[in-house]
Amino acid sequence: MLRLFRTLARGAAARAEEDLFDRNALLILDQQIRETRAALERSRQALAASVAGDKAEARRLAEVEARAADLEARAVAALQAGRDDLAGEAAEAIAELEAERDAIRSARTRFATEVARIRAVVTDATRRQAELERGRRIAAAAETARRLRVSPAPQERATLKEAEATLARLRTLQAEADDTEAALREAEPGADIAERMEREGFGATTRPTASAVLDRLRHRAGADRHPAA
Repeated sequence: MLRLFRTLARGAAARAEEDLFDRNALLILDQQIRETRAALERSRQALAASVAGDKAEARRLAEVEARAADLEARAVAALQAGRDDLAGEAAEAIAELEAERDAIRSARTRFATEVARIRAVVTDATRRQAELERGRRIAAAAETARRLRVSPAPQERATLKEAEATLARLRTLQAEADDTEAALREAEPGADIAERMEREGFGATTRPTASAVLDRLRHRAGADRHPAA
């Protein structure tokens, strides 16, 4: 029995962990993307530093080869002048320079192979990082759509169906109001034709018009200019 309880406890813990991961999957993905992006940036910087170091070695190799060639030319001139002693010293220096040259060449060959491997890894990681971030944007949009369909707390959060029902009810009320207003207008026989005939100038005017107001203002202005004696 105790073993059964322990198994149930482990099962409940595993289920809780899975549920927690599912509820926060997008948040977890965002953090993982930030970490992989930072790691990729460190790899790029390391690769750039390595390439810069190789270029420095290339310059050093050129300098060593130039010094060796210069000493060799001087040693030949010394031999031609009978200065074997100077030529011997130059030969020792040339031998050291050639050994350094060979070491640099060998190191650069091995380094070029390693840099090519690292560059391929960084290129692949860059591609996968871009795909991951594109996938994250799609996943975020899909998650938003999913939450619109499935509300974790229906009693606290409005759903699309509820909003659509409210809109339909509002439209029904507005249509009923329009119908009522139209019915009231129809309940007054001759009201519509009377308004039309008034606008055409037939019969007495029931509403103030701009021309009538202007005539009144002119009459008042004339009376103010000619007050009664």
